[in-house]
Amino acid sequence: MRKLFTVIALILVIWGVYIVDWIAPVNFTNFGIVPRSFSGVFGIMLAPFLHANLPHIVSNTLPLFFLTWSLLTFYKKVSFKVWWLSVIIGGALVWLFARGGSVHVGASGVIFSLIGFLIASGIFRLKFKSIIVAIVIAIIYGGVLWGMLPTQKWVSWEGHLFGFIAGVVLAWIFRKSNK
Repeated sequence: MRKLFTVIALILVIWGVYIVDWIAPVNFTNFGIVPRSFSGVFGIMLAPFLHANLPHIVSNTLPLFFLTWSLLTFYKKVSFKVWWLSVIIGGALVWLFARGGSVHVGASGVIFSLIGFLIASGIFRLKFKSIIVAIVIAIIYGGVLWGMLPTQKWVSWEGHLFGFIAGVVLAWIFRKSNK
């Protein structure tokens, strides 16, 4: 029950920020990650909570809910660290290497990081439960990995790619932790 409450609270915070952004006279998306700019550094922590429009937040809600719940369920001991390190590492890589002149917002970097973590953990840990989780996540979300390619100008494929890389790195770092 606590896991469910935690995930619902996270989703409500993200939607709350979106609603305030929609009502307020300030465009919060300006506070996203702006590569290699001083002000854009703050976007590393803010970007997952900022969304460009309604379709953007809607498309991120269900995967973020399910993947965060999966992380909390199957990797309890490291879940908090993995979630926040996904934000920091993926966001820092976007800040360092993404195309300039753009603002990167949305939770999809974290989503891709969680996909990378959950799949790679099955590979690195080689434990039955981890392998089953990896297979299920790969079946459900394997197709979204095309989002790591620069196919749409308005999509932060860099956030997807660097999020996924962050997740794989975190799976390697935490491969020996129990649960």
